[in-house]
Amino acid sequence: MYLEKINSPEDIKNFTAQQREELAAEMRAAMLKRASIHGGHFGPDFGIVEAVIALHTVFDSPKDKFVFDISHQAYPHKMLTGRKDAYLYAEHYDDVSGYTNPEESEHDMFNVGHTSTSISLATGLAKARDLKGDKENIIAIIGDGSMSGGEALEGLDTAGEMNSNLIILFNDNDMSIAEVHGGMYKGFKELRDTNGKSERNLFKAMGLDYRFVADGNDTEALIAVFNEVKDIDYPVVVHIVTQKGKGYKFAEENKEDWHWHMPFDIETGEVKQPIVDPYAEQTAKTFLQMAKDDEKFIAISAATPSSMNLTPARRQELGNHYIDVGIAEEQAVAMASGLARNGAHPVFGDYASFFQRTYDQLAQDVCVNNSPATFLVFWASMYGMNDVTHLGFYDIPMMSNIPNLVYLAPTSPEEYQAMLDWAIPQEKYPVAIRVPHMMVGSSNRPVRKSYDELNKYEVVKEGSRVAIIGLGNFYNLAEDAAAKLKEQGIEATLINPLFISGQDKDLLEKLKANHELVVTLEDGILDGGFGEKIARFYGADKMKVLNFGLAKKFYDRYDYEALAKENHLTAAQVAEDILANL
Repeated sequence: MYLEKINSPEDIKNFTAQQREELAAEMRAAMLKRASIHGGHFGPDFGIVEAVIALHTVFDSPKDKFVFDISHQAYPHKMLTGRKDAYLYAEHYDDVSGYTNPEESEHDMFNVGHTSTSISLATGLAKARDLKGDKENIIAIIGDGSMSGGEALEGLDTAGEMNSNLIILFNDNDMSIAEVHGGMYKGFKELRDTNGKSERNLFKAMGLDYRFVADGNDTEALIAVFNEVKDIDYPVVVHIVTQKGKGYKFAEENKEDWHWHMPFDIETGEVKQPIVDPYAEQTAKTFLQMAKDDEKFIAISAATPSSMNLTPARRQELGNHYIDVGIAEEQAVAMASGLARNGAHPVFGDYASFFQRTYDQLAQDVCVNNSPATFLVFWASMYGMNDVTHLGFYDIPMMSNIPNLVYLAPTSPEEYQAMLDWAIPQEKYPVAIRVPHMMVGSSNRPVRKSYDELNKYEVVKEGSRVAIIGLGNFYNLAEDAAAKLKEQGIEATLINPLFISGQDKDLLEKLKANHELVVTLEDGILDGGFGEKIARFYGADKMKVLNFGLAKKFYDRYDYEALAKENHLTAAQVAEDILANL
């Protein structure tokens, strides 16, 4: 076995073609077993094995610098740079992150988990190299639909006039997370169909040299072209055509489903413990019904239709009521503004982590113009994705402080449905809905049907001394804390605020009469968050305010329960802190 003996790229420099072929097979076997047990990104890594072997054969990492776009295709790179144990042995599976990470290895340049960044990052590395008079190769590795992101195009544009070494490896597997979308991909298809000879060449139009490799899973062909461009003194794109999911039948046949995958049975491909987000499923069913009832309805995705459980069959059923703009979140938000401005009822849904890329469009294109588009923010929770590059709990400080944007926080599927039914057809406000995390269940509480009366909170239970405001996902935590206070003889007022983006000043003023402490609970960062708005209201008053949420930090691969306890986000801790402050 070759893989278990590899501790650095130097160990493969003198491999024969046969040894490289056997190494690729061993790497795929290790990744297959690990993914079946651990889960993780699948298709991108299986497709790029030969390219990574060729890169490390020709170039000299870490002197030569590799920048992986998104870095969800970096598992093979990690295997060849001293981290193979994390892919060979179950007890070490969690030793590495799912993305490149400079803290793990000198062979990783950046901690990256968002798309379309590699070329821009590489231009910076290349310029710094030139300023220092150094000579190393800079290689940006991009694919899986990332070329459609605006930052990738900005990076290409800068690269086109740099006049120094910059190698852009375009890993073209004709896929994004789902299918690719956008006019540029028609051009890429022409390049594939003409063996790279089509005059419709984006890269040449940007001022870059261009090489084409028809079989990007042919290690020897890749080594040949990499040797040609090594130490080149001008920017070049090496366009390679690979097969996403290569080497595993189910991943080759269903590339969308196997982009990322839960643990599965290797023989059947069946997921061991299927998990369906009920709110994504509810969203999809709502969209299908709205497409039938409202000719002006349109759902927008930015390459993440799975966030809304929009399967290929459902996307086909939606027809003209659905558009995927590719990996281009900014385009999705601006397009939603244009749609709303011209009388349509657009809804853009995406994961909270990716909404961070849209701040300017939300503020300028949507809210300055007061365009009544709807935005669904998924997995905005400390209980969502926990890689540092995919954290979803920074949304409240970002979105709730944009003027004109009505940001809502439902506390149950019934409330979420009511907010969808109100927000999408209304034509007064830009609206964002913080979609509940799947842990949030049904409720028997009455549900408000209209949210036209902005910033009107709901008092679920009248009490005294203590008022607990439980926002969205944490309303249930507020209920549990109130129950523990009741055991101590305190009947707390329980409030569902509904609105993240504003204060119910009449209610907050009214609480002064018979309360001495107001408590806020939010599933997000405290700094700039919801609780601070409440604390600011009472700033000049004798009312005490306790804010519960997360400290402003970057967290990585944390344990959910440990993080909750660290930030006093359990019912017992909340109740204890309340009692200590009375």
